[in-house]
Amino acid sequence: MYTSIFWPQALPAAYREWDIRPSFLNRLPLIHRHHQWFLFFYPQAFEALNLSDYDLVLSVTSAFAHGVIAPPRTQHICYCLTPARFLWDYRTYVAREGLRLAQWALPPFVNQLRRWDQAAAGRVDHFVAISEAVRQRIKQSYGRDAEVIYPPVDAQRFQVSTERGEYFLIISRLVPYKRIDLAVQAFSRLNLPLWIIGDGRDRRALEAMAGPSVRFLGRLSDQEARAHLERCRAFIFPGEEDFGIAPLEAQAAGRPVIAYARGGALETVVDGKTGLFFHEPTPESLARAVSGFEDGRFDPRAIREHALRFDRAVFQQRLRDLIREKCGQTKPAQ
Repeated sequence: MYTSIFWPQALPAAYREWDIRPSFLNRLPLIHRHHQWFLFFYPQAFEALNLSDYDLVLSVTSAFAHGVIAPPRTQHICYCLTPARFLWDYRTYVAREGLRLAQWALPPFVNQLRRWDQAAAGRVDHFVAISEAVRQRIKQSYGRDAEVIYPPVDAQRFQVSTERGEYFLIISRLVPYKRIDLAVQAFSRLNLPLWIIGDGRDRRALEAMAGPSVRFLGRLSDQEARAHLERCRAFIFPGEEDFGIAPLEAQAAGRPVIAYARGGALETVVDGKTGLFFHEPTPESLARAVSGFEDGRFDPRAIREHALRFDRAVFQQRLRDLIREKCGQTKPAQ
C-alpha cells in the first residue's frame, strides 16, 4: 500500500501490520500535524512513487492519488470517492468547511491544480465511482465515464434488536457540512429526544443552540454506538454526502432513516420502505418529516434485507469481477 504520509500513532493499531510505503512527504518536519501546509507537494509525492513492479494499480482517492504514474503495461483503476471538492466546487467547499483563510489564500493556485488534476485523470484507465452522484461529477470534471460500485458496509456487525428506545439518533463528526445544526434546531423545537454520538469543532456551538431534549454523548466505543443504533426509533441523516455509510449501518440494524433528499441518500434509502426524506435543508422541513414519522410503518427485517445489498461481500465480488474484466483487456501501445 502506497500513500502520501503515514502516522501510525494516529491510526488503528491494525494498520501498523500492513506493508505501508509513504512518499517523501513523510520525512518532512511538521507534516503529520499540519499536512494542509504541504498541499502543493502532493502531486509530486504521488508522481514520484515507484510502481514499476505491478500489473494492476488500484488508486483510492478524493484528491491526488489518481495522479500516480504507472508503467504502460499496467492497468490503473481509480476508485474515486469524489473529484477534489476544493478544486471543482471551491466556493461551496470553503463555505461549508468554514475556511476563512482559504477564501483569499488558495484561489491563485486553484486553476494550476485543476490543470494538473485533469492531466492526472488522463492517466487512469478505468474510473469507478462510489455513487451515481460521484459518477456525474467525474463526467463533469474529467469528461470520463465511470462504473458505480457502492462502498462496503459491514452489515454483519449489526443485528435487529427486539428492544426499542424512545430516542432518535445521529452518529457523526460534528463539522459544518454534516448539517447537524438542522437536527439540533428541529428536535429542540419539537421537544423530542435526539442523542448525538460523535465530536468535532462544532460541538460547542451545537450545544449552545440545543434544547433540553438533545443529548451529546461524545465519542463512544464501537460496541456502545452499535447498541444505541440498534435500539433507536430512527437514524437522522441531515447532510448531503457523496454516499454515506452510517445510514446503511442503521438499516443493517433494521432501523429506518430520516434523510435529506440529496446525494448518496437517494441511492441507499427507499422512501416509505426503509425511511423518509425531507426535501429542504431547513429545520422546518426536517421537523415536518419527523412529525410524520410512524414506527409501525416500517418492517425492520425488510430494512435489513435492503441493507444487505450493500454488504462487504457484495462489494468484494463486484470489485473482483471488474478487475478480472479490465485486466483481461489489452492496453493500446503507447
